[in-house]
Amino acid sequence: MKCCRPFVLILCLLSFAALAADNRKDSKSGRDSKGHADFKFDGVWKPKGAILGGTFFPPPALESITLTIKKGRYEVTVKGEDHSDTGTYTLDATTTPKRMTIKSESGPNKGKTILAIYEIKNADAMRVCYDLSGKEFPKDFKAPKNMERYLVGYRRQVSKAPGADKPSGK
Repeated sequence: MKCCRPFVLILCLLSFAALAADNRKDSKSGRDSKGHADFKFDGVWKPKGAILGGTFFPPPALESITLTIKKGRYEVTVKGEDHSDTGTYTLDATTTPKRMTIKSESGPNKGKTILAIYEIKNADAMRVCYDLSGKEFPKDFKAPKNMERYLVGYRRQVSKAPGADKPSGK
């Protein structure tokens, strides 16, 4: 399981980036001065299913991963690890499928750029497909064998304290 941890961290980070911001700067699109979309998905997310290069992640591996998204930044933690992966992300909602660019600033993926596509299912569900090679945006939500692709479905976690992890405006 240890050999999969860096990939799990990368995948979580990519998933976070795809949801958080849009890299286009257009005042009519609801983006702020830094190019981030009015993203209503800040919060804590857990993977409910994931495939890495054709291999499904077992439930214990999924349960150990947590993705936290807040104001254009992400943090992926893996239970039992002494470090997390953190960085920024930008979103491009003008393409089909929508695109996300993730830039890791610290942790096992420091200095890497990960390209991904994402889909928001509803306020509490999303899916992200990452190209871990960083070479191109995936064209579809598939992670076949012998490809550096990671496909993950996330669910937002309900906070225990009222309003603690809820995005503003909800």
